[in-house]
Amino acid sequence: MRDPAGIKPLYYSCHNGYLVFASEIRAFRPVEWLQEENENWPVYLMAYGHLPEPVTTLAKVKPLHKGCFLKCSTQPSSHSLQSFTHYSYSGHNIDAATAEKNTRATLSAAVKRHLLADAPVGVFLSGGLDSGIIAALAAEERSTALHTLSIYFDEPRYSEKKYQDILLEKLRCRNKQYLLAEPDFHESFPGILSAMDLPSCDGINTWFISKYAQAEGLKAVLSGIGGDELFGGYPSFGRMHMAGLLQQMPGAATGMGKYGYSKKMGRLAYLRLPGIKGLYLFLRGHFSPHEIAVQLDMDEKEVWDILSGDPCLPDVNRLEDKNKASWMEFNLYMQNQLLRDADVMSMIHGVEIRVPFLDDELVQLALSLPQASKYPAPLPKQLLVNSFKDILPRATWDRPKMGFSFPFAEWLKGSEFIKELMMEGNAVTRNSYQQFMDGKMYWYQLMSLVNLRNREGVGKVL
Repeated sequence: MRDPAGIKPLYYSCHNGYLVFASEIRAFRPVEWLQEENENWPVYLMAYGHLPEPVTTLAKVKPLHKGCFLKCSTQPSSHSLQSFTHYSYSGHNIDAATAEKNTRATLSAAVKRHLLADAPVGVFLSGGLDSGIIAALAAEERSTALHTLSIYFDEPRYSEKKYQDILLEKLRCRNKQYLLAEPDFHESFPGILSAMDLPSCDGINTWFISKYAQAEGLKAVLSGIGGDELFGGYPSFGRMHMAGLLQQMPGAATGMGKYGYSKKMGRLAYLRLPGIKGLYLFLRGHFSPHEIAVQLDMDEKEVWDILSGDPCLPDVNRLEDKNKASWMEFNLYMQNQLLRDADVMSMIHGVEIRVPFLDDELVQLALSLPQASKYPAPLPKQLLVNSFKDILPRATWDRPKMGFSFPFAEWLKGSEFIKELMMEGNAVTRNSYQQFMDGKMYWYQLMSLVNLRNREGVGKVL
């Protein structure tokens, strides 16, 4: 059985009368008859930056769908997938004041539940709104000082230490701030790649903060994952309407993205894919189908055929634009990248990441709110701001969004490990590395190529 939000991954295979299951793909390695590789996974990685469910690197292993349980029988050998719950957007008629009151009460109760443990629990404190709310609520519940963890950088453009310090002045907590410097990144990077269960362009940040949590003796840490997806924290909430209009244009118009000179123009081609899949890849895709075909030395039509298959997504056109963006971020980006990366990178250090924003009662509340009450202007996540601004410093919510990011581009350019890995590849790979060094490729695109080069069996192609 897997929880309704898909917080923890679970993989299985029913083959030759056997049931094999595990929380990570690497756990299947001892099972020789499950080692057949899914030859299409590199295409998905380059398009999405991760492997979208139900895609894995193994042909006969797939994830258990969230909100479902697997029913198996040995006599005779059979299995079936059965759903026990699912989330849907209902949009009840609730005014803004009631929405704020209910949001505060429900999230407060969720944080209280997530603090229950027989081992030390802390909070990841980035300096942003979501982690600030969780830390403030957790501090109210603790009779002893709350333990918070933060990362900061020497590079001012990326460091949120100023906002962390402002919040810490208000909270009654015991904080440990770690300076993460470029030499630490280079020393750890090969091990981080090895820690990845499924290839991903991200997860590095969670690896470091989890390492520091382990050093502090913490066994569980609260995270703000889910706040952006439920309450409108991403640019896609403002871009969904225009993206939908572009998707309705004739195919010839979106076809111009095939050889586009910019990343955005290249992603226009994805709008040829119908529904939310095309919208997601247009808004968040990494490489265009043409670029993928060049990188993997395959026919572009084959790339389109693969991406037109999995994942098979429902029709969400009935949803209003911002709820459609919420569905997309919740079920694709958060599901396939954030939660999976958080689980594997934290557990490698023996730390459990808990996510109060994905508490069942809060998710159901958020999905039941009408769009006008859930996404009021003018700020992103304005409902959260209105619900909690009395317990937060103004600087926590009235500031530009930074996210939990590192100075990746600068640090990756200084990595001898990556340079050696990429320069040992073929001409396309070497050219891609040079494009990155010249500032013509994003760091997360390079990360997908690094994953491909670093995986046994794909290096011979790249």
